[in-house]
Amino acid sequence: MEVEVKNMQGQTVSRVELPAAIFEAPVRGDLMHQALVRQLANARQGTHSTKTRGEVSGGGKKPWKQKGTGRARQGSTRAPHWKGGGKAHTPKPRDYALRMPRQMRRAALRSALSAKAAEAQIVVVDTLALGQPKTAEMLKALTALVGADTVLVLLPERNENVEKSLRNIEHAKYLRANYLNIRDLLSFDRVVLPLASLDVIQGYLG
Repeated sequence: MEVEVKNMQGQTVSRVELPAAIFEAPVRGDLMHQALVRQLANARQGTHSTKTRGEVSGGGKKPWKQKGTGRARQGSTRAPHWKGGGKAHTPKPRDYALRMPRQMRRAALRSALSAKAAEAQIVVVDTLALGQPKTAEMLKALTALVGADTVLVLLPERNENVEKSLRNIEHAKYLRANYLNIRDLLSFDRVVLPLASLDVIQGYLG
């Protein structure tokens, strides 16, 4: 698939052939869904915890005798239906982590990139660089490249000036290309891809 290469002013400067193995792969919705569910599950801390009737303090004595009072029988003031009692069927700390083979995860990324490419949502730029952190300049460049769409910017390596400039733009996010993940790919309308980042992606997905 051949696409235009633009500069930071949004002007076409050349064309580049996107690797077919990555950007023209079969779009597998099932793999993308599985990868997304796995990532969201693995992000959960699982530290939630509440006390059951055996863990709250007090309640060792039977409130009143079993018979003869006219009231319902009770065994403890720490039963779930009592104020101050323990909770029933409560969450406890657990591990939500899900496993997924590496080849399947990478196939899901190729599917997501192929879906973006098929809908012309991949924007390739020759380079993305600033002399100093400047949010206004970065916003101007993104507007020229993608308009008002939300955008994921994939950087080939650490670039402090670009990262600081993107940090305060609400509809944009930067990510290093070797940390590409399914959640961020599916969360943004467009992907801005410098040529150097294309080489990084091809290195592990090609």
